[in-house]
Amino acid sequence: MDFMQLPFDTDEMLAGLKPWIECESPTYDAAAVNRMMDLAAYDLSAFATIEPIPGRLGFGGSLRARFPHPDFGKPGILISGHMDTVHPLGTLDVLPFKRDGDICYGPGIMDMKGGNFVSVEALRQLIRAGQQTPLPVTILFTPDEEVGTPSTRELIEAEAARNKYVLVPEPAREDGGAVIGRYAIARFNLRTFGKPSHAGARLADGRSAIAAMARKIGEIEAMTDDDCTFSVGVIQGGQWVNCVSSQCDAQALTMAKTQEDLDRGVERMLALAGETNGVEFEVSRGVTRPVWEPNQLGTMQLYEMARDLCKELGFDLTASSAGGGSDGNFTGFMGIPTLDSIGVRGKDLHTLNEHIEVSSLVERARLVSGMLMRLK
Repeated sequence: MDFMQLPFDTDEMLAGLKPWIECESPTYDAAAVNRMMDLAAYDLSAFATIEPIPGRLGFGGSLRARFPHPDFGKPGILISGHMDTVHPLGTLDVLPFKRDGDICYGPGIMDMKGGNFVSVEALRQLIRAGQQTPLPVTILFTPDEEVGTPSTRELIEAEAARNKYVLVPEPAREDGGAVIGRYAIARFNLRTFGKPSHAGARLADGRSAIAAMARKIGEIEAMTDDDCTFSVGVIQGGQWVNCVSSQCDAQALTMAKTQEDLDRGVERMLALAGETNGVEFEVSRGVTRPVWEPNQLGTMQLYEMARDLCKELGFDLTASSAGGGSDGNFTGFMGIPTLDSIGVRGKDLHTLNEHIEVSSLVERARLVSGMLMRLK
């Protein structure tokens, strides 16, 4: 049976996806992420060998699913996805799972539960149709991509090293295109130490850690140029409004197109540390995603195969390098042929308007199933 003949049904796929979206799984809530992994394991258990992998460093666990194959255990295809989202528990109250024509809303539906579900459905339909993929297939779902994959990078790299190809069902680019390379991303932890005093009676005696951090944020973001961006996305400081703050913490992120640009950005960030007007500023480097250089031979061959499949689906699959990290950074950096962003189409990921194009569910399921049947 050709992948174009598989009986994918949009309504059935939405019905299966709904529980995944309504099982909220913010990264920092390990119990919530584990509930999501349990749900995925249940859905996969009827046709795959399931292996739960315990979490570490305070994060949830991972899930590995392997599918029956005569060459079970030999190098094959890894489908790598994450089940954590940026949306805190309770987001469903303001962003419920809801379909409106060809649009369906929900927290994490685009990034990246939609693409993960599509991959599972592609395998389910192949197995139901009695189709045997030329290569063995493994799915690995992880819990911490949205914070840089601090607890599972080694797991992803080890699994990728055992396979010939990696498919990453992150959301498609705006034009529906795939990703064949990614910029580097480094995270930083920032801290200012001020001098406390009573904000009403002895304001002049204090040195505000919050005010100092605010000045540093402006300085950091002003370093952005075309080759290397800088942004601060988290800030926490102070405990009492009537006290001059003695400590403030923040998190910064820099993204660069090349390793040289990233190294330069890291050097500039670390050079900001020091003391000014009695306030000490500390900078420590956090997790880093390496540059995945575009146009690697194996990846481009993978892309050309996907592009041919998409012509049969009625559209031209574009490809480019992209900002915004994914776990494809790691596998691409390793030199393993990797095709990223073959998941669902949609818009406004990481916002309270996150949604997908419902019609892309079947489109992407056919793309994934076609790749699985043609890769050798």
